[in-house]
Amino acid sequence: MDSQQLADLAAEACDDRKASDIRLIRVDEVSSLADWMVIAGGQSDVQVRAIARSVEDRLETEAERLPLRKEGVQEGRWALLDYGELIVHVLMPDERGYYDLEAFWSHGETRAFLPSPKVS
Repeated sequence: MDSQQLADLAAEACDDRKASDIRLIRVDEVSSLADWMVIAGGQSDVQVRAIARSVEDRLETEAERLPLRKEGVQEGRWALLDYGELIVHVLMPDERGYYDLEAFWSHGETRAFLPSPKVS
């Protein structure tokens, strides 16, 4: 699984827990930090933790990947999951507005996550 597929999978996992305004930013051409960043919003500390757990579970199950590092999951205001070529940020609205990661990484290719229609 390449880094873009990994980012798409993480974004889907965020969407599974109703994350808001999911953004994928390709940073491999502007930084050696990672290939992709996924930024998603949660409306409560419980939701931030649930979104982060969903990403961890989905990437472990479907990509056989565990995060190299994770930060902030217990506090639930800003969770960071570092998979090497992918970094996932899940933030509460105040933190997202304050740090404005989308603006910081605006020189990378940005795209909004568009979920696939769910078949019932």
